[in-house]
Amino acid sequence: MTEERGDLLPELVVGRETHRWDREPDHSASRRQQLSARGPYEASVPAAIAEADLRISSSLQAEAEDAVREITRFDAEGVAIADRRAAREGGAAAAELAPLASVLLRTESASSSEIEGVTAGARALALAAIDAKTGPNAQLVTANVTAMQRAVALADDIDVDTILAAHAALLDRHVYAAPGRLRDQQVWLGSNALSPHTASFVPPHHTRVPAALDDLIAFVHRADLPVLVQVAIAHAQFETIHPFDDGNGRVGRTLVHAMLRHSGVTRTLIIPVSAGLLTDTSAYFHALTDYREGYVETIVRQFVNASFRALDNGRRLVEELELIHDRWSESLPSRRGSAARRLLPHLLSQPAINVTYVESATGVALSAAQRAVEQLEGAGILERTSGGRRNRVWIAPEVIAALDAFAERVGRRG
Repeated sequence: MTEERGDLLPELVVGRETHRWDREPDHSASRRQQLSARGPYEASVPAAIAEADLRISSSLQAEAEDAVREITRFDAEGVAIADRRAAREGGAAAAELAPLASVLLRTESASSSEIEGVTAGARALALAAIDAKTGPNAQLVTANVTAMQRAVALADDIDVDTILAAHAALLDRHVYAAPGRLRDQQVWLGSNALSPHTASFVPPHHTRVPAALDDLIAFVHRADLPVLVQVAIAHAQFETIHPFDDGNGRVGRTLVHAMLRHSGVTRTLIIPVSAGLLTDTSAYFHALTDYREGYVETIVRQFVNASFRALDNGRRLVEELELIHDRWSESLPSRRGSAARRLLPHLLSQPAINVTYVESATGVALSAAQRAVEQLEGAGILERTSGGRRNRVWIAPEVIAALDAFAERVGRRG
């Protein structure tokens, strides 16, 4: 036992079983690599956790419960901000909360994607959201937003179909990944591994995946565990099962938010937990390895620490966006209730717009939408990204800078 790893739980150690390997060797590989990719291989056999006795130190449980209280408080703070703004602007609290919820959802989706090496800046993500021309990474992160929304929307009754729906949203139109379907072949992890023989981790044989997921869902619905402990272990078990050809990490982190919503810890906002994990990805991946060796406290501690980091960084982002909104409100000469003023909260979550977006967001006619954009541009709130008359796009540079600063504070080590 070490302070970081906690007690070994032998019943949770991942087992091994041997399988035949019948695929033809990769003839573009060296002779040594071809020889290493022959013969039987070993795949993992995940432990059943539905009724497992999970012993976590009292001190770590206390930290996890502290983190949950802070997450709930952050969620409530978002509602309070929306209430204050609604009272000040004369709008509806739900409408004022939506942009904050949206921006936190997008930052979490971006961080979750970056853990997998899929990186896109705030400007590219904002452009992708209005179907402006962007690269494939921005489109993948945008799909991750949809996947997270799908999982949270189904959080009242988390089941295998919830997970399949999130995967289908994440990798829609990516045929190679069989979106929305469990894998029907062996997969393995390791960037240089040509076969499971030399992989760093070999998930279970595909025939074991359905039963393993059923066991996981039974665990998700237990009511005898501290919430964040349960979330961390469920996530690690999902990553161990690795039920899809691709997208496992991102879907596994959507499960985190579905569980937080299901338990009532969050009601309105997405907490940027992945941003906390992204700060030290080596420690996160090491914790997953520890979990498979029967040490569960490492992954729980990762989630506890990630939650506190996420809350600190999330609060800073919210405060910066509030200051930006206040400056805009003071500098914009438009009357209260005008389309230009009604657009301001939307710019916090969608800092790239076109006239079509303004029409949709505010419900005004084309001429009024154009006038609103002109007023915001005249006030220095928006900048035009191109000089052409067709397909014009404007950005809110202050918001882009705040979102980029959030990403820079997260950083990535390992």
